[in-house]
Amino acid sequence: MTLSVFDLVFFAAFFVVVIGFSVWKSRGGSDSSDYFLGGRSLPWWLIGISIVAANISTEQMVGMAGQGAGDVGIAVSLWQLAGSIGVVVFAFTLLPRLLKSGIYTIPEFLEYRYNSLARAIMALITVIIYIGVLLTAVLYSGGLTMQTVLGVPLTQGVWVLGVVAALYTVWGGLKAVAWADLFQGLALLLGGLLVFGLGLHAVGGWESFAEANEERLHMILPSDHPVLPWTGAFAGMWIVLLYYCGLNQFIVQRTLAARTLRDGQAGVIFAGALWLLVPFAIVLPGTMASQLFPEVEETPDRAFPYMVTNLIPAGLRGFVLAAIAGAIVSSLGSMLNSASTIFTMDIYRRLFRPNASQTSLVLVGRLVTAASVALACFLAPQLADPRFGGVFQFIQQFQGYIWPGVVAAFAFGLLVPTAPPAAGVFALLAGPALYGLFQAFAPDIHFLLQVALTFQLVVFAMGFITFVWPLEKPRALPVREDLDVTSSPKLKLAGGAVVVATVLIIWIFR
Repeated sequence: MTLSVFDLVFFAAFFVVVIGFSVWKSRGGSDSSDYFLGGRSLPWWLIGISIVAANISTEQMVGMAGQGAGDVGIAVSLWQLAGSIGVVVFAFTLLPRLLKSGIYTIPEFLEYRYNSLARAIMALITVIIYIGVLLTAVLYSGGLTMQTVLGVPLTQGVWVLGVVAALYTVWGGLKAVAWADLFQGLALLLGGLLVFGLGLHAVGGWESFAEANEERLHMILPSDHPVLPWTGAFAGMWIVLLYYCGLNQFIVQRTLAARTLRDGQAGVIFAGALWLLVPFAIVLPGTMASQLFPEVEETPDRAFPYMVTNLIPAGLRGFVLAAIAGAIVSSLGSMLNSASTIFTMDIYRRLFRPNASQTSLVLVGRLVTAASVALACFLAPQLADPRFGGVFQFIQQFQGYIWPGVVAAFAFGLLVPTAPPAAGVFALLAGPALYGLFQAFAPDIHFLLQVALTFQLVVFAMGFITFVWPLEKPRALPVREDLDVTSSPKLKLAGGAVVVATVLIIWIFR
Protein backbone atom coordinates (compact mmCIF):
# COMPACT_ATOMS: atom_id res chain seq x y z
CA MET A 1 0.00 0.00 0.00
CA THR A 2 1.21 3.49 -0.89
CA LEU A 3 0.81 6.02 1.88
CA SER A 4 0.66 9.75 1.28
CA VAL A 5 2.41 12.26 3.52
CA PHE A 6 -1.00 13.07 5.02
CA ASP A 7 -1.58 9.37 5.81
CA LEU A 8 1.75 9.07 7.58
CA VAL A 9 1.26 12.28 9.54
CA PHE A 10 -2.26 11.30 10.60
CA PHE A 11 -1.12 7.80 11.62
CA ALA A 12 1.75 9.12 13.74
CA ALA A 13 -0.32 11.95 15.23
CA PHE A 14 -3.08 9.54 16.23
CA PHE A 15 -0.78 7.52 18.45
CA VAL A 16 1.01 10.55 19.85
CA VAL A 17 -2.37 11.95 20.93
CA VAL A 18 -3.72 8.62 22.22
CA ILE A 19 -0.66 7.70 24.27
CA GLY A 20 -0.09 11.25 25.49
CA PHE A 21 -3.72 11.76 26.53
CA SER A 22 -4.01 8.36 28.26
CA VAL A 23 -0.80 8.92 30.22
CA TRP A 24 -1.97 12.42 31.21
CA LYS A 25 -5.39 11.19 32.38
CA SER A 26 -3.84 8.39 34.45
CA ARG A 27 -1.39 10.63 36.30
CA GLY A 28 -1.50 10.99 40.05
CA GLY A 29 -2.62 7.48 41.05
CA SER A 30 -0.14 5.56 43.16
CA ASP A 31 -1.98 2.70 44.89
CA SER A 32 -3.28 -0.65 43.60
CA SER A 33 -6.87 0.58 43.30
CA ASP A 34 -5.75 3.40 41.01
CA TYR A 35 -3.45 1.20 38.93
CA PHE A 36 -5.62 -1.92 38.56
CA LEU A 37 -9.15 -0.45 38.80
CA GLY A 38 -8.73 3.17 37.76
CA GLY A 39 -9.62 4.32 41.26
CA ARG A 40 -13.13 2.87 40.73
CA SER A 41 -14.04 6.10 38.95
CA LEU A 42 -14.91 5.17 35.34
CA PRO A 43 -18.14 6.68 33.88
CA TRP A 44 -20.60 4.53 31.91
CA TRP A 45 -19.78 5.85 28.43
CA LEU A 46 -16.07 5.23 28.91
CA ILE A 47 -16.75 1.72 30.21
CA GLY A 48 -18.91 0.90 27.18
CA ILE A 49 -16.45 2.13 24.55
CA SER A 50 -13.54 0.59 26.42
CA ILE A 51 -15.24 -2.83 26.46
CA VAL A 52 -15.79 -2.60 22.71
CA ALA A 53 -12.18 -1.59 22.09
CA ALA A 54 -10.90 -4.37 24.36
CA ASN A 55 -13.10 -6.97 22.74
CA ILE A 56 -12.79 -6.12 19.05
CA SER A 57 -9.30 -6.34 17.67
CA THR A 58 -7.48 -8.03 14.84
CA GLU A 59 -8.60 -11.46 16.04
CA GLN A 60 -12.00 -10.20 14.84
CA MET A 61 -10.76 -8.09 11.92
CA VAL A 62 -8.55 -10.97 10.78
CA GLY A 63 -10.29 -14.03 12.25
CA MET A 64 -13.99 -13.17 12.02
CA ALA A 65 -13.59 -11.43 8.67
CA GLY A 66 -11.66 -14.49 7.50
CA GLN A 67 -14.49 -16.81 8.47
CA GLY A 68 -16.91 -14.35 6.85
CA ALA A 69 -14.92 -14.80 3.65
CA GLY A 70 -15.11 -18.58 3.99
CA ASP A 71 -18.06 -20.92 4.26
CA VAL A 72 -19.12 -19.69 7.71
CA GLY A 73 -20.17 -16.30 6.38
CA ILE A 74 -22.26 -14.00 8.56
CA ALA A 75 -22.95 -16.86 11.01
CA VAL A 76 -19.64 -16.11 12.72
CA SER A 77 -21.38 -12.93 13.96
CA LEU A 78 -23.35 -15.12 16.37
CA TRP A 79 -20.41 -14.93 18.76
CA GLN A 80 -20.76 -11.16 19.03
CA LEU A 81 -24.53 -10.91 18.73
CA ALA A 82 -25.14 -13.49 21.43
CA GLY A 83 -22.62 -11.54 23.49
CA SER A 84 -24.93 -8.51 23.28
CA ILE A 85 -27.59 -10.57 25.05
CA GLY A 86 -24.98 -11.97 27.44
CA VAL A 87 -23.84 -8.57 28.71
CA VAL A 88 -27.42 -7.49 29.37
CA VAL A 89 -28.01 -10.62 31.45
CA PHE A 90 -24.70 -10.01 33.25
CA ALA A 91 -25.65 -6.38 34.00
CA PHE A 92 -28.70 -7.36 36.06
CA THR A 93 -27.54 -10.64 37.61
CA LEU A 94 -23.86 -11.07 38.43
CA LEU A 95 -22.61 -7.47 38.17
CA PRO A 96 -24.46 -6.17 41.27
CA ARG A 97 -23.00 -9.01 43.34
CA LEU A 98 -19.48 -8.45 42.06
CA LEU A 99 -19.58 -4.69 42.68
CA LYS A 100 -21.18 -5.13 46.09
CA SER A 101 -18.34 -7.44 47.16
CA GLY A 102 -15.65 -4.86 46.26
CA ILE A 103 -13.34 -7.41 44.61
CA TYR A 104 -10.41 -6.66 42.27
CA THR A 105 -10.54 -9.86 40.22
CA ILE A 106 -12.87 -12.69 39.26
CA PRO A 107 -10.64 -15.35 40.91
CA GLU A 108 -10.86 -13.35 44.17
CA PHE A 109 -14.61 -13.99 44.22
CA LEU A 110 -13.94 -17.75 44.26
CA GLU A 111 -11.99 -17.49 47.49
CA TYR A 112 -14.96 -15.94 49.24
CA ARG A 113 -17.33 -18.54 47.77
CA TYR A 114 -15.09 -21.62 48.04
CA ASN A 115 -11.49 -21.30 49.32
CA SER A 116 -8.03 -19.93 48.50
CA LEU A 117 -7.11 -23.01 46.43
CA ALA A 118 -10.01 -22.36 44.03
CA ARG A 119 -8.83 -18.77 43.66
CA ALA A 120 -5.24 -19.82 42.95
CA ILE A 121 -6.24 -22.45 40.38
CA MET A 122 -8.42 -20.06 38.40
CA ALA A 123 -5.81 -17.32 38.57
CA LEU A 124 -3.10 -19.60 37.21
CA ILE A 125 -5.29 -20.99 34.40
CA THR A 126 -6.44 -17.47 33.44
CA VAL A 127 -2.91 -16.05 33.25
CA ILE A 128 -1.78 -19.00 31.09
CA ILE A 129 -4.74 -18.57 28.70
CA TYR A 130 -4.29 -14.80 28.48
CA ILE A 131 -0.60 -15.00 27.63
CA GLY A 132 -0.47 -18.28 25.70
CA VAL A 133 -3.69 -17.83 23.69
CA LEU A 134 -5.22 -14.33 23.73
CA LEU A 135 -2.14 -12.08 23.75
CA THR A 136 -0.35 -14.39 21.34
CA ALA A 137 -3.27 -14.49 18.90
CA VAL A 138 -3.84 -10.72 18.94
CA LEU A 139 -0.14 -10.06 18.33
CA TYR A 140 0.00 -12.59 15.52
CA SER A 141 -3.12 -11.29 13.78
CA GLY A 142 -1.87 -7.72 14.20
CA GLY A 143 1.53 -8.62 12.76
CA LEU A 144 -0.17 -10.41 9.87
CA THR A 145 -2.26 -7.31 9.14
CA MET A 146 0.83 -5.07 9.10
CA GLN A 147 2.60 -7.58 6.86
CA THR A 148 -0.32 -7.67 4.40
CA VAL A 149 -1.00 -3.93 4.35
CA LEU A 150 2.45 -2.40 4.80
CA GLY A 151 4.84 -5.22 3.95
CA VAL A 152 6.35 -5.19 7.45
CA PRO A 153 7.93 -8.59 8.36
CA LEU A 154 5.67 -10.58 10.68
CA THR A 155 8.05 -10.83 13.64
CA GLN A 156 9.02 -7.16 13.44
CA GLY A 157 5.37 -6.08 13.32
CA VAL A 158 4.56 -8.24 16.35
CA TRP A 159 7.28 -6.62 18.46
CA VAL A 160 6.37 -3.07 17.41
CA LEU A 161 2.73 -3.59 18.40
CA GLY A 162 3.68 -5.27 21.67
CA VAL A 163 6.04 -2.49 22.70
CA VAL A 164 3.55 0.29 21.87
CA ALA A 165 0.80 -1.40 23.89
CA ALA A 166 3.14 -2.02 26.81
CA LEU A 167 4.29 1.61 26.98
CA TYR A 168 1.10 3.21 28.28
CA THR A 169 -0.18 0.07 30.02
CA VAL A 170 2.95 -0.25 32.15
CA TRP A 171 2.78 3.45 33.02
CA GLY A 172 -0.86 4.12 33.78
CA GLY A 173 -2.65 0.79 34.35
CA LEU A 174 -6.39 0.44 33.71
CA LYS A 175 -7.15 4.16 33.64
CA ALA A 176 -4.58 4.71 30.88
CA VAL A 177 -5.96 1.73 28.97
CA ALA A 178 -9.56 2.94 29.27
CA TRP A 179 -8.81 6.49 28.09
CA ALA A 180 -6.76 5.17 25.17
CA ASP A 181 -9.73 2.95 24.31
CA LEU A 182 -11.94 6.02 23.96
CA PHE A 183 -10.04 7.05 20.83
CA GLN A 184 -9.22 3.58 19.58
CA GLY A 185 -12.69 2.10 20.03
CA LEU A 186 -14.40 4.93 18.14
CA ALA A 187 -11.77 4.84 15.38
CA LEU A 188 -12.20 1.08 15.08
CA LEU A 189 -15.96 1.21 14.55
CA LEU A 190 -15.77 4.16 12.15
CA GLY A 191 -12.95 2.51 10.19
CA GLY A 192 -14.84 -0.78 9.92
CA LEU A 193 -18.03 0.92 8.75
CA LEU A 194 -16.00 2.89 6.19
CA VAL A 195 -14.61 -0.35 4.76
CA PHE A 196 -18.14 -1.80 4.70
CA GLY A 197 -19.48 1.21 2.78
CA LEU A 198 -16.68 1.20 0.23
CA GLY A 199 -16.96 -2.57 -0.18
CA LEU A 200 -20.71 -2.40 -0.70
CA HIS A 201 -20.17 0.23 -3.39
CA ALA A 202 -17.51 -1.92 -5.07
CA VAL A 203 -19.78 -5.00 -5.30
CA GLY A 204 -22.64 -2.98 -6.81
CA GLY A 205 -24.91 -2.43 -3.81
CA TRP A 206 -26.71 -4.63 -1.31
CA GLU A 207 -28.96 -6.49 -3.78
CA SER A 208 -26.03 -7.50 -5.95
CA PHE A 209 -24.01 -8.50 -2.89
CA ALA A 210 -26.85 -10.53 -1.35
CA GLU A 211 -27.52 -12.36 -4.60
CA ALA A 212 -23.87 -13.31 -5.10
CA ASN A 213 -23.41 -14.43 -1.46
CA GLU A 214 -26.79 -15.93 -0.60
CA GLU A 215 -25.21 -19.03 0.99
CA ARG A 216 -23.01 -16.92 3.25
CA LEU A 217 -25.83 -14.75 4.62
CA HIS A 218 -27.38 -17.23 7.05
CA MET A 219 -26.89 -17.13 10.82
CA ILE A 220 -28.12 -20.70 11.35
CA LEU A 221 -25.89 -23.30 9.72
CA PRO A 222 -26.57 -27.05 9.22
CA SER A 223 -25.85 -29.50 12.03
CA ASP A 224 -23.04 -31.09 10.00
CA HIS A 225 -21.25 -27.80 9.32
CA PRO A 226 -17.57 -28.31 10.23
CA VAL A 227 -16.97 -24.87 11.81
CA LEU A 228 -20.19 -23.58 13.42
CA PRO A 229 -23.10 -26.08 13.34
CA TRP A 230 -26.34 -24.90 14.90
CA THR A 231 -26.17 -27.82 17.34
CA GLY A 232 -22.82 -26.60 18.71
CA ALA A 233 -24.03 -23.01 18.86
CA PHE A 234 -27.20 -24.02 20.71
CA ALA A 235 -25.52 -26.46 23.12
CA GLY A 236 -22.25 -24.73 23.94
CA MET A 237 -22.24 -21.07 22.95
CA TRP A 238 -24.26 -19.98 25.99
CA ILE A 239 -21.55 -21.45 28.24
CA VAL A 240 -18.93 -19.47 26.35
CA LEU A 241 -20.94 -16.28 26.71
CA LEU A 242 -21.54 -16.75 30.44
CA TYR A 243 -17.78 -16.85 30.81
CA TYR A 244 -16.94 -14.13 28.30
CA CYS A 245 -19.53 -11.59 29.36
CA GLY A 246 -19.52 -12.18 33.09
CA LEU A 247 -16.35 -13.96 34.20
CA ASN A 248 -13.68 -12.76 31.78
CA GLN A 249 -11.34 -10.45 33.68
CA PHE A 250 -10.34 -8.16 30.81
CA ILE A 251 -14.02 -7.41 30.09
CA VAL A 252 -15.36 -7.40 33.65
CA GLN A 253 -12.45 -5.37 35.05
CA ARG A 254 -13.91 -2.22 33.51
CA THR A 255 -17.22 -2.73 35.28
CA LEU A 256 -15.42 -3.39 38.58
CA ALA A 257 -13.89 0.06 38.07
CA ALA A 258 -17.30 1.74 37.69
CA ARG A 259 -18.20 4.75 39.85
CA THR A 260 -21.61 3.28 40.63
CA LEU A 261 -23.72 0.25 39.75
CA ARG A 262 -25.64 2.46 37.32
CA ASP A 263 -22.40 3.32 35.49
CA GLY A 264 -21.40 -0.35 35.33
CA GLN A 265 -24.78 -1.50 34.04
CA ALA A 266 -25.17 1.35 31.56
CA GLY A 267 -21.61 0.74 30.33
CA VAL A 268 -22.09 -2.94 29.48
CA ILE A 269 -25.51 -2.28 27.91
CA PHE A 270 -23.91 0.44 25.77
CA ALA A 271 -21.18 -2.03 24.76
CA GLY A 272 -23.84 -4.60 23.84
CA ALA A 273 -25.54 -2.06 21.60
CA LEU A 274 -22.27 -1.18 19.86
CA TRP A 275 -21.52 -4.88 19.30
CA LEU A 276 -24.56 -4.99 17.00
CA LEU A 277 -22.41 -3.14 14.45
CA VAL A 278 -19.88 -6.00 14.23
CA PRO A 279 -21.59 -7.96 11.41
CA PHE A 280 -21.46 -4.84 9.24
CA ALA A 281 -18.13 -3.34 10.31
CA ILE A 282 -16.09 -6.57 10.30
CA VAL A 283 -17.78 -9.78 9.09
CA LEU A 284 -19.50 -8.63 5.89
CA PRO A 285 -16.38 -6.79 4.62
CA GLY A 286 -14.68 -10.21 4.77
CA THR A 287 -17.49 -11.72 2.70
CA MET A 288 -17.17 -8.87 0.21
CA ALA A 289 -13.44 -9.54 -0.04
CA SER A 290 -14.07 -13.11 -1.21
CA GLN A 291 -16.36 -11.76 -3.94
CA LEU A 292 -14.02 -8.97 -5.07
CA PHE A 293 -10.73 -10.84 -4.67
CA PRO A 294 -11.13 -14.61 -5.25
CA GLU A 295 -7.51 -15.22 -4.23
CA VAL A 296 -8.53 -14.40 -0.64
CA GLU A 297 -10.21 -17.80 -0.33
CA GLU A 298 -6.77 -19.45 -0.22
CA THR A 299 -5.76 -17.36 2.83
CA PRO A 300 -9.05 -16.06 4.34
CA ASP A 301 -7.32 -14.47 7.34
CA ARG A 302 -6.08 -11.82 4.89
CA ALA A 303 -9.61 -10.80 3.84
CA PHE A 304 -9.96 -7.59 5.87
CA PRO A 305 -6.39 -6.40 5.23
CA TYR A 306 -7.04 -7.02 1.52
CA MET A 307 -10.06 -4.73 1.63
CA VAL A 308 -8.02 -1.99 3.28
CA THR A 309 -5.15 -2.38 0.81
CA ASN A 310 -7.31 -2.30 -2.31
CA LEU A 311 -10.32 -0.10 -1.50
CA ILE A 312 -9.24 2.68 0.86
CA PRO A 313 -8.23 5.78 -1.13
CA ALA A 314 -5.12 7.82 -0.40
CA GLY A 315 -5.81 10.35 2.32
CA LEU A 316 -8.05 7.95 4.26
CA ARG A 317 -5.53 5.13 4.59
CA GLY A 318 -3.81 6.75 7.53
CA PHE A 319 -7.12 6.89 9.42
CA VAL A 320 -8.04 3.26 8.70
CA LEU A 321 -4.55 2.03 9.52
CA ALA A 322 -4.64 4.01 12.76
CA ALA A 323 -8.01 2.41 13.56
CA ILE A 324 -6.65 -1.09 12.93
CA ALA A 325 -3.43 -0.50 14.84
CA GLY A 326 -5.40 1.17 17.62
CA ALA A 327 -7.68 -1.85 17.88
CA ILE A 328 -4.64 -4.07 18.24
CA VAL A 329 -2.89 -2.10 20.96
CA SER A 330 -6.19 -1.49 22.75
CA SER A 331 -6.90 -5.20 23.15
CA LEU A 332 -3.28 -5.86 24.01
CA GLY A 333 -3.32 -3.19 26.69
CA SER A 334 -6.52 -4.59 28.18
CA MET A 335 -5.24 -8.15 28.29
CA LEU A 336 -1.86 -7.10 29.67
CA ASN A 337 -3.47 -5.06 32.44
CA SER A 338 -5.84 -7.90 33.36
CA ALA A 339 -3.11 -10.55 33.35
CA SER A 340 -0.92 -8.38 35.58
CA THR A 341 -3.87 -7.64 37.90
CA ILE A 342 -4.64 -11.33 38.38
CA PHE A 343 -0.99 -12.31 38.86
CA THR A 344 -0.33 -9.46 41.30
CA MET A 345 -3.49 -9.64 43.40
CA ASP A 346 -4.36 -13.36 43.23
CA ILE A 347 -0.93 -14.98 43.10
CA TYR A 348 1.78 -12.58 44.33
CA ARG A 349 -0.11 -10.81 47.14
CA ARG A 350 -2.36 -13.70 48.16
CA LEU A 351 0.25 -16.49 48.13
CA PHE A 352 3.62 -14.82 48.62
CA ARG A 353 3.38 -11.29 50.07
CA PRO A 354 0.08 -10.77 51.92
CA ASN A 355 1.45 -7.59 53.53
CA ALA A 356 2.97 -6.14 50.36
CA SER A 357 2.95 -2.34 50.20
CA GLN A 358 0.90 -0.47 47.61
CA THR A 359 4.11 0.64 45.91
CA SER A 360 5.39 -2.91 45.56
CA LEU A 361 2.05 -4.13 44.18
CA VAL A 362 2.13 -1.50 41.44
CA LEU A 363 5.79 -2.34 40.69
CA VAL A 364 5.01 -6.06 40.36
CA GLY A 365 2.07 -5.23 38.11
CA ARG A 366 4.33 -3.23 35.82
CA LEU A 367 7.00 -5.95 35.73
CA VAL A 368 4.44 -8.64 34.94
CA THR A 369 3.02 -6.50 32.14
CA ALA A 370 6.45 -6.16 30.54
CA ALA A 371 7.26 -9.87 30.97
CA SER A 372 3.87 -10.94 29.56
CA VAL A 373 4.21 -8.91 26.38
CA ALA A 374 7.76 -10.16 25.82
CA LEU A 375 6.72 -13.82 26.15
CA ALA A 376 3.69 -13.34 23.89
CA CYS A 377 5.85 -11.63 21.25
CA PHE A 378 8.12 -14.68 21.17
CA LEU A 379 5.16 -17.07 20.82
CA ALA A 380 3.01 -15.12 18.33
CA PRO A 381 4.89 -15.92 15.06
CA GLN A 382 4.33 -19.65 15.71
CA LEU A 383 0.63 -19.22 14.84
CA ALA A 384 1.59 -18.89 11.18
CA ASP A 385 1.66 -22.72 11.18
CA PRO A 386 -1.43 -23.89 9.18
CA ARG A 387 -2.24 -26.63 11.71
CA PHE A 388 -3.85 -24.01 13.98
CA GLY A 389 -6.68 -23.56 11.45
CA GLY A 390 -6.88 -19.77 11.46
CA VAL A 391 -6.50 -17.32 14.31
CA PHE A 392 -10.17 -17.07 15.31
CA GLN A 393 -10.58 -20.84 15.41
CA PHE A 394 -7.39 -21.09 17.49
CA ILE A 395 -8.70 -18.58 20.03
CA GLN A 396 -12.11 -20.21 20.40
CA GLN A 397 -10.90 -23.80 20.49
CA PHE A 398 -8.11 -23.35 23.04
CA GLN A 399 -10.24 -21.28 25.39
CA GLY A 400 -12.38 -24.39 25.75
CA TYR A 401 -9.92 -25.42 28.45
CA ILE A 402 -11.19 -22.63 30.72
CA TRP A 403 -14.85 -22.11 29.79
CA PRO A 404 -16.77 -25.14 31.15
CA GLY A 405 -14.99 -25.56 34.48
CA VAL A 406 -15.07 -21.88 35.42
CA VAL A 407 -18.72 -21.41 34.42
CA ALA A 408 -19.70 -24.54 36.33
CA ALA A 409 -17.84 -23.37 39.44
CA PHE A 410 -19.52 -19.95 39.42
CA ALA A 411 -23.01 -20.95 38.30
CA PHE A 412 -23.30 -23.92 40.64
CA GLY A 413 -21.71 -22.01 43.50
CA LEU A 414 -24.16 -19.11 43.17
CA LEU A 415 -27.27 -21.24 42.61
CA VAL A 416 -26.48 -23.92 45.22
CA PRO A 417 -25.45 -22.19 48.50
CA THR A 418 -24.48 -25.51 50.14
CA ALA A 419 -21.87 -26.44 47.49
CA PRO A 420 -18.63 -27.10 49.42
CA PRO A 421 -15.11 -25.89 48.52
CA ALA A 422 -14.27 -29.35 47.17
CA ALA A 423 -16.95 -28.92 44.48
CA GLY A 424 -15.45 -25.65 43.25
CA VAL A 425 -11.89 -26.99 43.22
CA PHE A 426 -13.05 -30.12 41.37
CA ALA A 427 -14.78 -28.04 38.69
CA LEU A 428 -11.71 -25.90 38.02
CA LEU A 429 -9.42 -28.95 37.73
CA ALA A 430 -11.79 -31.33 35.97
CA GLY A 431 -12.95 -28.80 33.36
CA PRO A 432 -9.59 -28.51 31.53
CA ALA A 433 -8.86 -32.23 32.02
CA LEU A 434 -12.15 -33.46 30.55
CA TYR A 435 -12.05 -30.99 27.67
CA GLY A 436 -8.48 -32.12 26.93
CA LEU A 437 -9.65 -35.74 26.79
CA PHE A 438 -12.39 -34.81 24.31
CA GLN A 439 -9.84 -32.91 22.20
CA ALA A 440 -7.47 -35.89 22.20
CA PHE A 441 -9.87 -38.80 21.76
CA ALA A 442 -13.03 -37.34 20.19
CA PRO A 443 -11.76 -34.86 17.59
CA ASP A 444 -14.80 -35.48 15.37
CA ILE A 445 -17.11 -33.90 17.97
CA HIS A 446 -17.33 -30.14 17.43
CA PHE A 447 -15.49 -28.22 20.12
CA LEU A 448 -18.64 -26.40 21.27
CA LEU A 449 -20.31 -29.76 21.84
CA GLN A 450 -17.19 -30.82 23.73
CA VAL A 451 -17.59 -27.72 25.89
CA ALA A 452 -21.25 -28.57 26.56
CA LEU A 453 -20.49 -32.20 27.43
CA THR A 454 -17.64 -31.17 29.72
CA PHE A 455 -19.88 -28.66 31.49
CA GLN A 456 -22.61 -31.24 32.04
CA LEU A 457 -20.20 -33.84 33.44
CA VAL A 458 -18.63 -31.29 35.79
CA VAL A 459 -22.00 -30.05 37.07
CA PHE A 460 -23.17 -33.64 37.65
CA ALA A 461 -20.02 -34.37 39.68
CA MET A 462 -20.44 -31.12 41.65
CA GLY A 463 -23.98 -32.17 42.47
CA PHE A 464 -22.75 -35.51 43.79
CA ILE A 465 -20.02 -33.85 45.90
CA THR A 466 -22.55 -31.41 47.34
CA PHE A 467 -24.99 -34.21 48.13
CA VAL A 468 -22.32 -36.12 50.06
CA TRP A 469 -20.47 -33.20 51.73
CA PRO A 470 -22.79 -30.16 51.83
CA LEU A 471 -21.89 -26.97 53.67
CA GLU A 472 -23.66 -26.58 56.96
CA LYS A 473 -24.30 -22.91 56.21
CA PRO A 474 -23.62 -20.73 53.13
CA ARG A 475 -20.43 -18.68 53.03
CA ALA A 476 -20.76 -14.95 53.65
CA LEU A 477 -19.43 -12.64 50.93
CA PRO A 478 -17.88 -9.23 51.69
CA VAL A 479 -20.19 -6.23 51.33
CA ARG A 480 -19.54 -2.61 50.32
CA GLU A 481 -22.00 -0.66 52.45
CA ASP A 482 -21.49 2.51 50.39
CA LEU A 483 -22.83 1.00 47.14
CA ASP A 484 -26.50 1.12 46.12
CA VAL A 485 -27.35 -1.99 44.05
CA THR A 486 -30.85 -0.92 42.97
CA SER A 487 -31.22 -1.19 39.19
CA SER A 488 -32.79 1.69 37.26
CA PRO A 489 -36.04 0.91 35.34
CA LYS A 490 -34.71 2.97 32.41
CA LEU A 491 -31.66 0.74 32.21
CA LYS A 492 -33.88 -2.33 32.19
CA LEU A 493 -35.73 -0.87 29.20
CA ALA A 494 -32.44 -0.11 27.45
CA GLY A 495 -31.21 -3.64 28.08
CA GLY A 496 -34.47 -5.05 26.73
CA ALA A 497 -34.11 -2.93 23.58
CA VAL A 498 -30.63 -4.37 22.96
CA VAL A 499 -31.97 -7.92 23.34
CA VAL A 500 -34.85 -7.25 20.93
CA ALA A 501 -32.53 -5.67 18.35
CA THR A 502 -30.18 -8.65 18.59
CA VAL A 503 -32.95 -11.19 18.07
CA LEU A 504 -34.25 -9.14 15.13
CA ILE A 505 -30.88 -9.18 13.35
CA ILE A 506 -30.55 -12.95 13.88
CA TRP A 507 -34.10 -13.46 12.59
CA ILE A 508 -33.50 -11.35 9.46
CA PHE A 509 -30.39 -13.38 8.56
CA ARG A 510 -31.69 -16.74 9.86
